[in-house]
Formats: sequence, C-alpha cells, structure tokens
Amino acid sequence: MQFPDRSCGRRARRRRSWGMEQPIFVRRISPKQRKKLETGLRSPEAYVMRRSQIILASARGARASEIARQFGCSEGTARNTINSFNRHGLECLQKKSSRPKKLRTLLDEKKRENLRALLHTSPRTWGKERSLGTLELAAEVCFAQGVTPQQVSIETIRQALVRLGVSWKRAKHWITSPDPQYALKKTARPFDPAL
Repeated sequence: MQFPDRSCGRRARRRRSWGMEQPIFVRRISPKQRKKLETGLRSPEAYVMRRSQIILASARGARASEIARQFGCSEGTARNTINSFNRHGLECLQKKSSRPKKLRTLLDEKKRENLRALLHTSPRTWGKERSLGTLELAAEVCFAQGVTPQQVSIETIRQALVRLGVSWKRAKHWITSPDPQYALKKTARPFDPAL
C-alpha cells in the first residue's frame, strides 16, 4: 500500500537533532606526529599539553563530549582542537596571537590634526577652569567638540599623539616673579603662627 505524497509542493523539512553534534575525530596520526604529541604531554606550557591530550584522546576513539569531561574543558574546546589538528597538523600546538588582525583607529589623520590644533590652545578656551591640559581633559573636549564619536580613553589620545610624532609630558608650573627674593620665599617653610 502506498501513501499519497502530502507535501503540497512544500520542501520536505530537514530533521535536525538539536544539541547533538556529529562525532568528530582526528585524522590518522603518523608515528612521528604521535611522538611529538607525546612529548607535548610533558610540555611546561599548559596550552600545548592540553591540546596534545585532546588530540591523543581523539586518536584513541574518544568523542568530544568524553574528552571534555575527562580533561575538564568544554566540548567546543575539544572540537576546535580536533578541527585545528585536522586542518593544520602539529602547527595547532603553537598558540596564535589573540591580537586583532586589523586595528580600527577612531582618530584618522584629519581627526589627529584637529587634536593637534586643539592641544595648541589653552584649556580656558575650551571653557575649563584650568591653565594646564591633561590627556583626560583632551579626551573630554574631543568628544564635546565632535572630534571623536564617543568618549575615548586617555590611552587612545596618547596613541594618537604618538602617531602624530608628539610626545606628551606632564605640564610643569613655571612660575616666575620679578621679586629678587622669590626663590628664597618659594623654598621657605610654611607660616608658623607660634613665632
């Protein structure tokens, strides 16, 4: 007995097993690779040791979930290690840089020049009640005047100045006086009312 097709022109839905991943195992390991992995088990670097453990366990036929339970890591870590070994071989034992491949600078060339012009003016012209500028103050003013789209850190301002070739040093108070005894008075003790 045949049953009529009741799809009504709709595509048949794929059955998905939510939460269940296909078992994944490492590819065949050569004796030379096995020796290197066994050496990695005694590595002082935890990264190399953990990856060596995961790869050798997978070579013995353990699933990612079993490996995760055995070594106290996530299934994702086990799967990523296995996939990395299958793609790159023993290169996966070397820790890669976690630094971003491309840095996004908030202050492009034009904005850096605006920053330079801003720093060549007094903070009093910015509406601040001080005569000395700081990186924090420059960051506030850059945001207030629309040079940066959001409030940036003092490190962002410092890096922009480095790109401009400007070294930022803390401003010093250079106070002078026509009084010939100014230097003596400046270093004198504070006023003592007991005298």
